[in-house]
Amino acid sequence: MAYQNFIPSVWSEGINRELERLCVFAEDCNRKYEGKVKKKGESVTILGVGKPTIKRIAKASRNNDIDAPEEIEDTSVIMYINQIAYFNYLVGDIDKAQAVDGIMDALEAETSEGLANEVDTYIASFAKDSSVASLYTAAPKVVAKETAASGEAYVLDVLDLAIQKLFENDVKESTKIVVTVSPRFYTILKKAYRFEDTNNSEILKNGKVGMYGKVIVKMSNNVHKTDSGATDNIMIRTQRAIAFAKPLTHTEAYRPEKKFADAVKGFILFDAKVVRPKEIININVKYA
Repeated sequence: MAYQNFIPSVWSEGINRELERLCVFAEDCNRKYEGKVKKKGESVTILGVGKPTIKRIAKASRNNDIDAPEEIEDTSVIMYINQIAYFNYLVGDIDKAQAVDGIMDALEAETSEGLANEVDTYIASFAKDSSVASLYTAAPKVVAKETAASGEAYVLDVLDLAIQKLFENDVKESTKIVVTVSPRFYTILKKAYRFEDTNNSEILKNGKVGMYGKVIVKMSNNVHKTDSGATDNIMIRTQRAIAFAKPLTHTEAYRPEKKFADAVKGFILFDAKVVRPKEIININVKYA
């Protein structure tokens, strides 16, 4: 049969490559645990420890007994791998489709884009995770002018305050920080600040559009929204804040019993978890 000529490993590898290129939110996650899980329902324990208390003694007391050892809080968390995004569609005759330049490549690209959107939408929703602090109690209307009226916030002040909050949470200035904004926020940001990135080879990689100070600015249409789409929940974070794993990509061709056509189906297995909540801030904003 025609579908037996389909090579699933080639398609899976192609989808994986495209996912890496297309995912905006997933790129800035901690992925070091990806190799530890292989199937749905498995979990990975992400180890963490609290900070020890640093104490001082006077020189005159240097021979006195020091305090008893303290117990360091265990901050380990468990991430379960339970998210599946799948596809399943007819392709007519696979032999004919593969014989025509571009058809299978186009299908693969569209499939990868759809899967990437599912992954990014899922990770973007962590802006509203219960462990993540929001920048504002009531979302202000973000504007491009410094003379913001009541209920409005100057876009650069918004970013500065979010960065300040991360620094106050002990995020070091040398740590890579990324803010992923919506198209609406990006338009306002451009009006207020004409930023440039001298690293031209990286400028368009995975949604990257520029730099604000030392903060990488990215844009995605998958930024989480609330209030029927009126409020954007924009994440500013370090790459350690969210753990992400995509341990399995599977594709296969088959012949549906009631169709005179071949079909391709497949799925990706993935999941994510906030593991350093102090290193992520939800910038909740509205628009004038």
